[in-house]
Amino acid sequence: MTPLGHSAVQVTELAFGAAGIGNLFTAVSDAEAEQAVHAAWDAGVRYFDTAPHYGLGLSERRLGAALRSRPRNEYVVSTKVGRVLEPTPGAPGDDLANGFAVPATHRRRWDFSARGVRRSIEESLERLGLDRIDIVYLHDPDDHAGSALDQAYPELARMRQEGTVGAIGVGMNQAELLARFVRETDIDAVLLAGRYTLLDQSGLTELLPLAAERGVGVVVGGAFNSGLLADPKPGATFDYTTAPVELLDRALRLKSVCERHGVPLRAAALRFPFGHPAVASVLVGTRSAAEARDAAAVLAHPVPDALWAELMERGLLPADVPTPGEAG
Repeated sequence: MTPLGHSAVQVTELAFGAAGIGNLFTAVSDAEAEQAVHAAWDAGVRYFDTAPHYGLGLSERRLGAALRSRPRNEYVVSTKVGRVLEPTPGAPGDDLANGFAVPATHRRRWDFSARGVRRSIEESLERLGLDRIDIVYLHDPDDHAGSALDQAYPELARMRQEGTVGAIGVGMNQAELLARFVRETDIDAVLLAGRYTLLDQSGLTELLPLAAERGVGVVVGGAFNSGLLADPKPGATFDYTTAPVELLDRALRLKSVCERHGVPLRAAALRFPFGHPAVASVLVGTRSAAEARDAAAVLAHPVPDALWAELMERGLLPADVPTPGEAG
């Protein structure tokens, strides 16, 4: 377990991303969701991330149910605030327009007010069946920076002081606003998705050095950039859209170097972020027991220093990027 920034919360290197068990894109059954969580637990995972957004609360309910028999002090759960769920009685259709194969029983409403934050956490506690949440992230405040900084963050800080929340942070797909939160607030952690990977190191420009300087923990999500680094082939996705030809070519060259060293590309992709000392955990979206076991096995795969050196020699990684070998 690794301390998350300057908080008392500790996380495992591998984190379970629970959007999948909230029926992201396609449905999974209650049993499959439970088996995925149990398989991750058996593989040593003790950090589980969810959000009300994921399946209109389904992910939180399933995660809470799957963890109910586990000792509460042995695992860490993070959830998010910023979208509150409003019931839509009798609404037809599904939520696939928002990416989730669930009935449209609720609608999401952006709310970074203090009242909205407290309401969101109270409802998450009920869905999860918990009396406290270890980590709460402000979720995608891209278009709500003012209210997130002036209202939501202070309320999270109060709840941290009250003990309802262990650590607080911000989760986004961009590094710039995260860096502003690190500079201007006393957050414990950031969840950075897709911006510190083998294909995109934009998080290194300002955010990661600043996080290290301020003692803020970094959880890296999207290490596969939504699919391209998991299985690069024509039609593969990068940031949830079809990857441009030049990025596909770069991913294929990364894969070729990895294979020469006997390393799966996915193993290098998951290990790479740990080269930076601010990174505490890598979060992998998981929807089945097989995926949970695979993620753990891939992260445990040895990655020789010579692989990172060759990637730099071939211009596939910048020469000044810290690698796991250099970090010890």
